Amino acid sequence: MLEFILTSMEIPMLSDIVLIFGLATLVILVFMRFKIPTIIGFLFTGALAGPYGLSLVAASTTVDILSEIGVILLLFVIGMEFSLKSLMAIKKAVFIGGALQVSITIFITTLISYFLGFDWEVAVFIGFLFSLSSTAIVLKLLQEAGQVNSISGRTTLAILIFQDIVIVPLMLFTPMLAGESDNIAWSLFLMAAKGTGVVILTLVSAKYIIPTLLFRIAKTRNEELFLLSIIVICFAVAYLTSLLGLSLGLGAFLAGLIISESDYSHHATGKILPFREVFLSFFFVSVGMLFDITFLFSNILVILGLTILTFVVKFGTIFVSVKAIGQKTKDAFIVGFSIFQVGEFSLLLAKEGLKFELLDPETYQYFLAVSILTMAVTPFVLKSREDLTRKLLVIPLPQRLKRRLNKNKQSQPDQAFVEKEMKDHLVIIGYGLNGRNLSRAAKAASIPYSIIEMNAITVKEEGLKGEPIMFGDAANEAVLEHVNINKARVAVIAISDAEATKRIITAIRHITSNPYIIVRTRYVNEMEENHKLGANEVVPEEFETSIEIFNRVLTKYLIPRHDIEEFTEEVRSHNYEMFRLGSESTASKVKFDLPAINFVGVKVERDFGNLINIPLKEAGIREKLGVNIVAIKRGSRTISEISGDDKLKLGDVVYVVGKPSALEKFEEEVEIHD
Repeated sequence: MLEFILTSMEIPMLSDIVLIFGLATLVILVFMRFKIPTIIGFLFTGALAGPYGLSLVAASTTVDILSEIGVILLLFVIGMEFSLKSLMAIKKAVFIGGALQVSITIFITTLISYFLGFDWEVAVFIGFLFSLSSTAIVLKLLQEAGQVNSISGRTTLAILIFQDIVIVPLMLFTPMLAGESDNIAWSLFLMAAKGTGVVILTLVSAKYIIPTLLFRIAKTRNEELFLLSIIVICFAVAYLTSLLGLSLGLGAFLAGLIISESDYSHHATGKILPFREVFLSFFFVSVGMLFDITFLFSNILVILGLTILTFVVKFGTIFVSVKAIGQKTKDAFIVGFSIFQVGEFSLLLAKEGLKFELLDPETYQYFLAVSILTMAVTPFVLKSREDLTRKLLVIPLPQRLKRRLNKNKQSQPDQAFVEKEMKDHLVIIGYGLNGRNLSRAAKAASIPYSIIEMNAITVKEEGLKGEPIMFGDAANEAVLEHVNINKARVAVIAISDAEATKRIITAIRHITSNPYIIVRTRYVNEMEENHKLGANEVVPEEFETSIEIFNRVLTKYLIPRHDIEEFTEEVRSHNYEMFRLGSESTASKVKFDLPAINFVGVKVERDFGNLINIPLKEAGIREKLGVNIVAIKRGSRTISEISGDDKLKLGDVVYVVGKPSALEKFEEEVEIHD
């Protein structure tokens, strides 16, 4: 009976999940052929599967719950990626440019909405919705085009950062606009008081509590425990803020902010990202389920007009904001063509507005249609933004207006932000003996380098010494992106875990084909697979150890150094090629002529005898025994220039050259034998 109940509870949810992901896979595959963003694919999936489409999904409540988790994780990751230091490097563009763009867009949109007949509360809320742009779509496109570090790219990033921050207060103000509070002044005061308390708790936790806790957890090297602790921190802080009457999203953002100030933020981000992507897909599907496709076609002219109006308003406000911080007209146009669309956070905010009845169903449908259209055309506009900008720049304008547009207060990039980006550098993965020696060599050669290490104690100790080291799993793409792996010249994987090495090579090659990957392995039989995965060179310890051993053996046999080096080079080149191609070994071309002499050190253990305490010219060691003395070590002093008046004394170490039989006779004369 219990099994039947559990089965009946599980099947609707599981069938919906399978249906949503299966349909989304097919839709996104088609959309990818036309380079339409994944977000649009999920929205379209929801529209197809929802009540206005084919009505395939029954448990819409389940989808809503899963989408809420996705939103929490989205804000949590944004908090973890939020760095006060990097923010300060572009603070003018963030706080002035971003604030101007959001506030001017809200103001103009509010006026237009009020003119169209909406109440002022609803008009302001509509201004909130259209003030935000798509961080997910734009940053992905900029990264793919390699334009994040251009002046316009950094300005775009700065404005998007401000929008990501401002979503938190916008979500807090939404219930007030809906009239959930009778006394707005008291509500603002109460919200400020609660917010201050939460911020103080955040700062204390970020500085003292969480770094210590995560350090102890990271020391265990238990990845399951680390992931569990990150999830607990996220949902615990989110739950705390909800108890205080604040949003779950605010709590998630603050939880991420707490972790961002620790050494473990990038590793944590990589751990959470897969979960975020899965649950966030449910959010976009849930939004799409509320979209009526027939409504789009029935009102296509009105929707197209509103879409054009959205583009004009946002492009104009962005242009004014970027010019206000002193950027060139060209860069202002490029930024305008980049972030003219409505963003994913606007969809989140719209669902809140629907819940608080700030939006009626018809207005919501218009908003969804405009949002989806602006997102859909973004890849095409952004790809052509340079050409579009050139066409705008050649439009004939009055000379006075041209001079005003071309007047710049600041056209140079923020130096602090530029210096943060490493390029043509070395990435060292693993900070054991090999990693340490490699970092010393890089430092001596003035080669810029970054280190990734999974030992929390090592990271803490070396970080205090000034080493550019970070905690993280290099198989995690978020960690690799933090060290700019796509700009690195060389990546050296110097760890002893064979499976982890393969995962790291795969992760690097998934991001970029740029760095030359050198891998250290223990055994020769691991070479072929590492080469197939994308490693350029694989150095097996087993093979290199054998080379070191035969080097020392041949040296002891007094083979000339040149011949040893020539033989070593031949063995290396031939055998590494053999390992790659799987060919059979062939005999060496180098032939050694072994000398019939040896070189040894013999200790004088007697204080009397035929050779002891007698001048060497009288002892006749060379004539009688056929042995040549090269040097004598007496205490801490080494006598390398031997004269005939020197004597052998008790305790001396005598370095001699001769045939094996002659050396044996010499040993019998100076050593004590049982």
